[in-house]
Amino acid sequence: MRARDKAAVSALRATLAALDNAEAVPVGEVETRGPALEQSPVGAGATEAARRELSEHGVVEIVRAEADERLEAAAQLTAPAHADRVARLRAEAAVLLGFLDGHGDGDGRGDGAS
Repeated sequence: MRARDKAAVSALRATLAALDNAEAVPVGEVETRGPALEQSPVGAGATEAARRELSEHGVVEIVRAEADERLEAAAQLTAPAHADRVARLRAEAAVLLGFLDGHGDGDGRGDGAS
């Protein structure tokens, strides 16, 4: 952020959100309706649920999916008018793939292909 690298900030924020969503505990239909008032939990943290912990492999898969999503979107934008958007998507993917180097990302090329 300090370097004002918009592509890196955008990619990292979106990926952190994806990781945060992956750690969320699924909520069933019963939980969304809630208990009767007299059965409601009381006190600080009474309704909190422990978040899921992702393995390193799970994190790598999510980061790779975020990078792949950007590369696929860039490949679909073929009109010259989209050149800036394509460059930004590829730059974002490169930032994410850079984090995968040395983390069992497959072929080590960092180009999104495994």
